[in-house]
Amino acid sequence: MAKVTLVFGALLVAVGLVGYLGTGSMHPTALIPAWFGLALGVFGFLAISPSEKRRKLFMHVNVTIGLVGLIGAIASAMHEYGHARSLGITPDGKALAAQLTMAGLLLIYVNLCVRSFLNARRSRQE
Repeated sequence: MAKVTLVFGALLVAVGLVGYLGTGSMHPTALIPAWFGLALGVFGFLAISPSEKRRKLFMHVNVTIGLVGLIGAIASAMHEYGHARSLGITPDGKALAAQLTMAGLLLIYVNLCVRSFLNARRSRQE
């Protein structure tokens, strides 16, 4: 699962960089997915270990980062959309796309982590 974490970390960094460069490098908040991706990458790298306790610890850290990022991305997208609509303007499509892409990636990642944790628990009980 640690290698999957590295893949999702790289995807989030790409989303952040595309968002930042797509706005003409004017909006540093577009890099938020990249920071989450970097955190996942660092702790994903630390989770590649022969020690089961170390792997377990860092994967739990990773799923926590993923869950916080998922909740934040959904909340931010909903807030931005609602705020723009209340002002009678069209929401920023690029920002909304980046937030929803981040939320989608993290939803898949957290789901994969939970399934992996459940499978590991089942295999220990047998």
